[in-house]
Amino acid sequence: MSSPLANKQSIFSVAVIVAALGYFVDIYDLLLFGIIRLPSLRSFGLSEEQVLTDGEMILKWQMWGLLIGGIIAGVIGDRRGRLSVLFGSIILYSLANIANGFVETVDQYKWIRFVAGLGLAGELGAGITLVSELTSKEKRGIATSMVAGIGLTGAVVAFIMKENFHWRTCYFIGGGLGLLLLILRISVFESGMFHEVKKLDVQRGNFFMLFNNADRFKRYICGILIGLPTWFVIGVLVTFSSEFGKWFGIKEPIDPGKAIMFAYAAISLGDIAIGFVSQWMKSRKKALFLFYGITILFMILFFTIQWNGSASKMYWICAGLGFGTGFWAIFVTMGAEQFGTNLRATAATTIPNMVRGMLAIFVLPLFQWLRGMEGVGYVKGGIYAAVIIMTITVIAAVFTKETFGKDLNYVEE
Repeated sequence: MSSPLANKQSIFSVAVIVAALGYFVDIYDLLLFGIIRLPSLRSFGLSEEQVLTDGEMILKWQMWGLLIGGIIAGVIGDRRGRLSVLFGSIILYSLANIANGFVETVDQYKWIRFVAGLGLAGELGAGITLVSELTSKEKRGIATSMVAGIGLTGAVVAFIMKENFHWRTCYFIGGGLGLLLLILRISVFESGMFHEVKKLDVQRGNFFMLFNNADRFKRYICGILIGLPTWFVIGVLVTFSSEFGKWFGIKEPIDPGKAIMFAYAAISLGDIAIGFVSQWMKSRKKALFLFYGITILFMILFFTIQWNGSASKMYWICAGLGFGTGFWAIFVTMGAEQFGTNLRATAATTIPNMVRGMLAIFVLPLFQWLRGMEGVGYVKGGIYAAVIIMTITVIAAVFTKETFGKDLNYVEE
């Protein structure tokens, strides 16, 4: 199951395919609550106000699980190997999702989503780290984009399942897919770089090393902040598109599950496209700024052309927002490329989960605080939050180092 392979593998290697399928199941499970939020909470007999407030609360608990799980998975990935995380995470979130099919109360729901979050946290970071180390620096961006592009279609499948099965069955399907993937994981080899670092007398997976050096700390914080728009778009604008639709005066009901499906279908395309754009530009940062521009354009459209609009317009704007935020793979790859082999899994696993966790500790609270201010309201609160988040993100990107073509065979002292 592990071998110190030093040779670089192709973008269609077993490692890339298995990482992509793993991320597919991860995204299916991660987004499933947002897709079946309304039918699942309504089945508990909750009022519409409770569906909104309890839905936000459960989402926060899931994100806290991702935040904490990301730290744990990152440390394990650098100390015990990338494959340890890939096996452990999928077992945990698969069992949690099966358990989710049996919940009867909101309290049970939030705790099991928290446990699922702990497991979901390790999948992408460990997979991207492994793929980054197993593929050549020239093809690294395309390989990781393939992982994300294929994986993100899990949200589309989750919506299709929601349309055809009871919400409890959707959770059972997610858990079953994860357990099936365990069989494929057996054929994946450990990173040769990790095996080499194990022989060196250096600290591995020390989370606090990210904070005890000014340069490392700046790299880490910027690595988190450049990804903020992804979960503002998905966690606020798209997940609560039904609520925004009411405020915009859209007569037709908006299905947030369908909005998520449209967004993630486009995110998948964006993630594949940005890998090739980055390759063509020979730059991660230039590609990132291009996609920031697309995101800002569709944010403007979201808040300006939807008054008394239609459900179909909302879905297509969500798709545009999704394509613009289809920089998830490059953002996580940049996080992996910023750090040496002894800290790479810790960084690459915690950075995306810090961004997901920021939905619970910063993005949603910011939106809730702004919309609660006198004279602001739901829509203006969303606009102000969008401006603040994009400003922070662009500044962080300016201070982020270019990593295209960087040699990853080094350690942090």
